[in-house]
Amino acid sequence: MAPSVAVPTLRITDDESAKRFYVEGLGFRIDWEWRHEPDSPVFIQISRGGLRLYLSGHEGDGRVGGLVHLYVADVDAWQAEMLARGIVAEGPPVDQPWGNREMRLRDPDGNQLCVCAVIGSAEGGPS
Repeated sequence: MAPSVAVPTLRITDDESAKRFYVEGLGFRIDWEWRHEPDSPVFIQISRGGLRLYLSGHEGDGRVGGLVHLYVADVDAWQAEMLARGIVAEGPPVDQPWGNREMRLRDPDGNQLCVCAVIGSAEGGPS
């Protein structure tokens, strides 16, 4: 039996721009793409390491401008890799009082990604 997992869906409006950002810019790979018809909106699964996201062009699959937290082992390594690929975050990684080191960035549609690493624990914060 497979372990339980949640896979966030981010709404996209331009699948080619989204692919460039997530695959070329952030190093995700496309696992699969699906369309009802050749001209229908796309539904894509991407992954990198243990992270998995759905990208959907379907209007009913949420709104553009969502927020997803991606927990990784080393936020600074992600930032260095992103910079080498031409992706700039909204600011450098910052240690937060709730025990995370975080940086935020936006995809071409305005969806927010908070790349996080747990660096400690704080009462009431994520664990």
